[in-house]
Amino acid sequence: MLDPAEIETLLARIRGRLPDVKAPAVKRGKDPFRSVVSCMLSAQSLDRNTAHASKALFALADTPEGILALPDGVIAEAIRPCGLYNVKTRNLRKMCAFLVGELGGRVPATREGLMALPGVGRKCADIVLHFTFGEAVVAVDTHVHRVCNRTGLAEGRTEAQTARSLEERLPDAWRMVGHKLLLAFGKQVCRARRPLCERCPVPDLCEAFQAGAVRPDLSRGAVTNP
Repeated sequence: MLDPAEIETLLARIRGRLPDVKAPAVKRGKDPFRSVVSCMLSAQSLDRNTAHASKALFALADTPEGILALPDGVIAEAIRPCGLYNVKTRNLRKMCAFLVGELGGRVPATREGLMALPGVGRKCADIVLHFTFGEAVVAVDTHVHRVCNRTGLAEGRTEAQTARSLEERLPDAWRMVGHKLLLAFGKQVCRARRPLCERCPVPDLCEAFQAGAVRPDLSRGAVTNP
């Protein structure tokens, strides 16, 4: 894996490649419950479909008590756009019942507390911590997981393992912008299929590129090390 100096160089170059990516502003007053629900609905769903499902559900109920009062069929129909709606309906009901029965309806503001909620894993907990509570944590999704493991920034067979590795290795100065920066880089350059290595600012630091595990499409331009 990359050493601390290489990590700083890698992140600085990626930031130079994506100068418009900024750390998210904390939205004071944002409802943690709605954030948790939206995050649960986002699993294996496109952002626009998650948004449609969340809007439809919150038009019916936006509290754990309100969602528990809805029939399963009504919840499932509302969240149908995000897919896996029957499974997500069951998870939502379990999560809401836990909140009401064990926590008085209050969403925890810690990773441990959030992960104790049924259906909430490390990624969802970190997203809520970062974007709702303003914590300096990096949520690791499929894009961040891929970038970390390709470059050598962090390692792990699963997203949760990569998240633990990244938390140990990421410099403090990059923790607020890290998620958005690595996410954007994974979507725009270090893509799952046909990564744009010829446009990458860190080929000399990327372990996968140096090992020949990924290759540029030279028809799109030559690779040049910064």
